[in-house]
Amino acid sequence: MSTYQPPYTITAEILNRVAAISEAIGRLTVLTDQAKVLRLRRINRIRTIHGSLAIEGNTLSEAQITAILEGKRVIAPPREVQEVKNALAAYDRFDTWAPEAETDLLEAHRILMSGLIDEAGRYRHRGVGVMAGQQVIHMAPPADRVPHLMGDLFGWLAVTDAHPLIAGSVFHYEFEFIHPFADGNGRMGRLWQNLILARWNPLFADIPMESLIFAHQAEYYQALQDSTRQNDSAPFITFMLRMILDTVTSSAPQVSPQVTPQVGELLAAIQGEMGREALQSALGLSDRKSFRERYLKPALADDLIEMTIPDKPNSRLQKYRLTDKGRQWLAQNRDG
Repeated sequence: MSTYQPPYTITAEILNRVAAISEAIGRLTVLTDQAKVLRLRRINRIRTIHGSLAIEGNTLSEAQITAILEGKRVIAPPREVQEVKNALAAYDRFDTWAPEAETDLLEAHRILMSGLIDEAGRYRHRGVGVMAGQQVIHMAPPADRVPHLMGDLFGWLAVTDAHPLIAGSVFHYEFEFIHPFADGNGRMGRLWQNLILARWNPLFADIPMESLIFAHQAEYYQALQDSTRQNDSAPFITFMLRMILDTVTSSAPQVSPQVTPQVGELLAAIQGEMGREALQSALGLSDRKSFRERYLKPALADDLIEMTIPDKPNSRLQKYRLTDKGRQWLAQNRDG
């Protein structure tokens, strides 16, 4: 049995955030209708994949990721498309993995990095540095130590009595410190923390924490650096718990906006990005004025759809797409 104990300090701030998250996730569990959770899973999984890959420099939008999920052709750099396809495949297997199983981590990496690196699913065989932009912020331990260090980390995870909110953050930090793979360490660390949290409460499988981390990317790297400098992962735990709390709080069910039947039909008809004529055709409408007044304008006013060329509202190339708010409404109100 491993005797390894990662160095971390439990501060009052950490304890307060654990309590706040536990209360918020409990409230979310009570308030969230299970059928709606299932319908929202697809939206949030797309946001999760977008956030995690964007941190690593992938430029594809949520709309493009949705198109790939639907089997549509996307014009984009082949490597970025492959990254998205791999991430979608990995999240399809998410529910089958055990957080304490090192073999599952290797399988997850193999799927995530398939076709991207030669060592997919295998620990690295050379030295690597952790980069923040063009700056090396951490030189990882030598490659020959990786199997032993990872064995110790998984040994600790299997027996620790630390709260999963703390254990997940500690594992994430230690994983990034070891940097066990030639590439893909960031997305793997975030994936595995999500897995640890999801085994504590299944709602974490569908909470898009990566989107918030992407929005606070500089703080994410700073927390990693601060923890390494202090030889104590408390700064990283504190940062991650703030991201988790903010994400859980923002994921609480919102009062669904009052939507007319016409606007509801419009939201259901939109597939990706569509022009006015295509939308009228999809809805079986011939009266342009009626379509604009009863369907288009109210949906735009309620921020349920948006223009692709907002600075040129009358452009002949103008198209419309669902906003996050529109996708949320559709997921909550669609039958089945």
